[in-house]
Amino acid sequence: MRFDQPPVVRVAVDPERPPPEPGVWPLTVPAVAQLVRDGFDPAPGVTFLVGENGSGKSTIVEALAEAYGLPPEGGSTQGGRATWRSESALARSLRVQRGIGSGRWGFFLRAETMHGWYTFNESTIDPDARGPRRASEYHLMSHGESFLEVSRTHLDGPGFYCLDEPEAALSFSATLGFIGRLAELVASRAQVVCATHSPVLASLPGARILELGPWGMRETTWDDLELVEHWKRFLDAPGRYLRHVLE
Repeated sequence: MRFDQPPVVRVAVDPERPPPEPGVWPLTVPAVAQLVRDGFDPAPGVTFLVGENGSGKSTIVEALAEAYGLPPEGGSTQGGRATWRSESALARSLRVQRGIGSGRWGFFLRAETMHGWYTFNESTIDPDARGPRRASEYHLMSHGESFLEVSRTHLDGPGFYCLDEPEAALSFSATLGFIGRLAELVASRAQVVCATHSPVLASLPGARILELGPWGMRETTWDDLELVEHWKRFLDAPGRYLRHVLE
């Protein structure tokens, strides 16, 4: 019996808590329907979910995070907040098979709600204590700088980390730096599931890439991603795309 498994070995529907009917959102999204039907086995290192808007990336990441015990609006297994319920009920139907010998630490880094988490974080810590930065310091940073600081202070060591489009806050060079941070996490035996639109971020060597679309989820390589092909063509000849938008 192995005692060095990742935090999450498998995620599947709990028979005692059935999901919504197939014709009800989010099961109308093929990738979500596939997760419910077949379960989900995240890679021990990094798993990228790549696809167009509406393909189910964020829905799946937030469901995995919540099923693991992370707050739906971002934060750690030790605390987070919920102000307005906008997430699907999918997480309530999922059961997480945890790795033997793994810890329970985790963090959900969600681009659209992190500034609210900064304020929440400040309200729950001793202002005289040493430790994580206070929210006032995060708010004084640029959006990208605060994201990178959170990645340094809260994505740390073995744990389960869910990331929802972290590149939204990052420049090209900062995204490259974030790839380095992901590599450090993998080296520390962390497990990451990341929804992304970034061909740069998805280029992390050794990561598992799942492409989401009308087919559901399919494993692919960086070179074969539709996203990568579109970016290559656009950068080679922007006018080819822009004429359809501007005319």
